[in-house]
Amino acid sequence: MAADLLIGEVSVGQDVPVLEKDVKPVTVVLGAMASRDWRPQHHDYMFATNNNGVQDIFMNTPNLAAWFERYLTDWTGPKGRLGRIKFRMKDSVFPGDTMHFAGKVTGIEPAADGVSWVDVSIELTAGEKSCVSCEARIAVPDSADANPWKLKGDAWKP
Repeated sequence: MAADLLIGEVSVGQDVPVLEKDVKPVTVVLGAMASRDWRPQHHDYMFATNNNGVQDIFMNTPNLAAWFERYLTDWTGPKGRLGRIKFRMKDSVFPGDTMHFAGKVTGIEPAADGVSWVDVSIELTAGEKSCVSCEARIAVPDSADANPWKLKGDAWKP
């Protein structure tokens, strides 16, 4: 597990360490199951290929969102708290692909109670294809005793 990242260790333009993950059929199916997405294109090869005209089953939206959150919290450690995320899906992620997450810090601003916002731009690629572009805002503590998870109400405005 990563140590808690502090805002003093972050700068605009900084690269977030790359995460690579091989996608297996179980990666796709368990992600769909966890999000209760029973649509067959996420677990039934014949349906995906015959009805959707794609090469295989493919990852669903909530599964991809979870991978983006994991990517960010692997970097920040457990005190990193995702404030918001938006992404644009451009191509599908299939079994046999290797997901390659690469991010860059695009902004930093103070939040509340010893916490700052870090804006990150992320690109998910698989081989030569660009699959998903993402913009995220994550709360990072300014000091070891600050904790973004304690922010509530008006103090939590991602």
